Amino acid sequence: MTENTVWPHHELGRELSNWGRWGEDDEIGTLNFITPEKLVRSAQLVRTGKSFDLGIPFDKYGPFPPGGWRINPVHVMTLLPSDSAYAKDGQIAADDMIIMGLQSSTQWDGLAHVGYDGFFYNNVPAAAVNNFTGASRNSIAKVAAKLISRGVLLDIARLKGVDVLPDSYEITEADVLAAEGRQGVRVEPGDILLLRTGWHKYFLEGDRQRYTGNTPGPGLDICRWIHDREIAALALDQANGEAWPSPIPNAIIPFHQVAIRDIGLTLGEMFDFEELAADCEQDGVWEFFFIGTGLKVTGGVGSPLNPVALK
Repeated sequence: MTENTVWPHHELGRELSNWGRWGEDDEIGTLNFITPEKLVRSAQLVRTGKSFDLGIPFDKYGPFPPGGWRINPVHVMTLLPSDSAYAKDGQIAADDMIIMGLQSSTQWDGLAHVGYDGFFYNNVPAAAVNNFTGASRNSIAKVAAKLISRGVLLDIARLKGVDVLPDSYEITEADVLAAEGRQGVRVEPGDILLLRTGWHKYFLEGDRQRYTGNTPGPGLDICRWIHDREIAALALDQANGEAWPSPIPNAIIPFHQVAIRDIGLTLGEMFDFEELAADCEQDGVWEFFFIGTGLKVTGGVGSPLNPVALK
């Protein structure tokens, strides 16, 4: 590819850009759509008290095969009950730590995670992310506490009548519109959208190569719909955050580039929607109160989390 290559995702990104929409100093992007009024309405969706854990475990059996640039979480005990033998009153204690990348299990991609042409979201230069400060702009710490809103699950696998979408299947605008119609729900401004591909099946089976391999997911076709619906954040039940590999020759993660860098969308990966999806299919209620707050990691570009849906 030459310097004069016209990349379709960069052209689309310029069209859908939210740079400056909330001011030159904005660092939270589409989470601006989650207003106080939206939070009040979202909390009122809790009617039965049912709670659904949407995260995968943080342990050595995590999603990544050996030899990659991400490692699975390593849990280490730093204090054991046997270490407390000096206590005169018989007290015992335990303490531990975890060694992991911030994106080694269920996680959010922050707005300093992916960019192109030397810039991240809202005209933040690449140099703003460095070894001294981490992400000095667009840090995950800016958005970590804001990921609470009405959640809507669109079950694309059930729409297609399959347990798992095919390898590299690209979820399109037509798919999400059809899912809304089948489920009788509409994605609204400020919503956190959950897209089910069924790919969690391969994590449960322990097939790390398949789970991190040729995933189905969103592509460029859905970007305009995400922008126009004013979606606050997007979460997926697979490891790549988009259809992989990209159908665009020589492009690596074009959906990330448009969604994160241009639209300002916080993007989640490696969620577990299976129990929630089964319940939604049973009772016909596809909306819920979603709580997906991350860790306030200063300078971080991503964050682990343990998301919960309440119905």
